[in-house]
Amino acid sequence: MKQLRSIVIFTIIFIMFLLPINTILAADIDTTDYNPDNITTNSPSVILMDAKTGKILYSKNAFEQRFPASTTKLMTAILTLENCKLDDVATVSHNSIFSIPVGYSHASLQENEELTIEQLLNVLLIPSANDAAIVLAEHIAGSVENFAEMMNNKATELGCLNTHFINPNGVHAEDHYSTAYDLAIIGRYAMKFDDIMRIAKVSQYTLPKTNEYDREDRIFNTTNGLVNKNSEYYYQYATGLKTGYTDKSGYCIVTTAEKDGVELLAVVLGSESIEDRYNDCTKLFDYGFDNYSYQSLISARKVVDTIEINGATRETKSLNVISKSEISALVKNDVNIDNIEPTIEINQNLSAPISQDAVVGKISYEIDGENYSTDLIAETSVEESKLETIIFRAFLIFLILYLLVIILKKLNKPKNNKKSYFLSENKRTKKSKKSKAKKGGRYKFNQIHDYL
Repeated sequence: MKQLRSIVIFTIIFIMFLLPINTILAADIDTTDYNPDNITTNSPSVILMDAKTGKILYSKNAFEQRFPASTTKLMTAILTLENCKLDDVATVSHNSIFSIPVGYSHASLQENEELTIEQLLNVLLIPSANDAAIVLAEHIAGSVENFAEMMNNKATELGCLNTHFINPNGVHAEDHYSTAYDLAIIGRYAMKFDDIMRIAKVSQYTLPKTNEYDREDRIFNTTNGLVNKNSEYYYQYATGLKTGYTDKSGYCIVTTAEKDGVELLAVVLGSESIEDRYNDCTKLFDYGFDNYSYQSLISARKVVDTIEINGATRETKSLNVISKSEISALVKNDVNIDNIEPTIEINQNLSAPISQDAVVGKISYEIDGENYSTDLIAETSVEESKLETIIFRAFLIFLILYLLVIILKKLNKPKNNKKSYFLSENKRTKKSKKSKAKKGGRYKFNQIHDYL
């Protein structure tokens, strides 16, 4: 029976290792549509997310596999900044120019042209140059195939559930896909890079003269109408990020906006028209800004509880436990946060000494399925009581001595018993002999007496 149980457990563990990581992660995420206020969007796959926390405010088919087109270039930009310096120089290869299919955007790069990483990132993100993506991929990984492997590893690391990259630019391939949710995860990570956010806001960029191109007529406009003030789709709060389009993918975008300290991220995939793409973004951003705001659940260094610490001096044993950082959450404007009760966890077996600001617990809030938390720390230092320490040490010494005495007694006891045993045996032997001698003499005397 035990062997059968072991075989079953081993089989389950083995199957878990065989399952793709994304499959395991998916079990923890609710993939159903989320539309609390019945918003209507035209694009087939959409998500609106709080850029700071990742909280989903709206979703429609957000976990549906689709072609990402040039939104792919966000991952290329991420890996570029993680592996290169802006002033590094890359050389344009023959493959980076002639591998781009007809009809796809490019930056008119020249074979053997030398460009800085910053220049390549500008033409990658602003006019969505596909040749620049190949140059960066080959510079970083040596080949498109090696770079695609890096992209997929990074996607898994970030927590993407259904993404697979074949190339660094989004040129259509049947096995090159992602989801609105995964692209939102990638977009949120891209927002951590100041250089990406800086470039993504630029409306126009000009490539300078280089060793292979002696003119400054390579002038490029952004493909993102939301950040272009001259576009009919301009949105004053938009801050980026990346558009995409192919015949198979439809119109796509990963975009961000900020208003009154609220940062939102929207992903729209598969729109039938450029109007639908931008109108959905505007509608989602307006909905988020009009209905949500950041509210403080607890301020930094606020007293949460007062506890007694064992082994502390009389003056410091009463400790105020305070919040380490402020907790704020993006919640609907009609939510009364005063009615939200926190969960407070104090570490077990706390004892002196405790240094000021040492972590002693955790406080967390649960709102709409999202968890917001911060550490609880000691407001002041807690000193160890010297008197109690002396008493404790004296007790330990006494206990150790007492135990040593008991051990020594036990070690000596068997020897004493053994000695007394032999002594008693000798005594018994002598006594027995004496008894026999007396008995024997009396017997002989009686025999002689009878004879006479």
